[in-house]
Amino acid sequence: MFCLREDSYNAHVATTIRIQFAHRLRALRNRAGWTQEELAERAELAYRHVQRLESLKNPPPAKIDTLEKLAKAFKIPPAKLLEFS
Repeated sequence: MFCLREDSYNAHVATTIRIQFAHRLRALRNRAGWTQEELAERAELAYRHVQRLESLKNPPPAKIDTLEKLAKAFKIPPAKLLEFS
């Protein structure tokens, strides 16, 4: 059985990773010179979903399918999306 403290820690780690991913996604998009709309079109994702993924307030979890679509749009391996500095 997990205690509340561990659950709180796990939630914090998940949120931290999502925020790092949001920063990474925005940096890659800006480096490519694309708007959120352009990225959404290239990745075959909804514009609103790209907005949420880049949100720093409460970004949603990114599914594997989404990571694959984004990587394909950027023409990079999916693992590169998760390289946080």
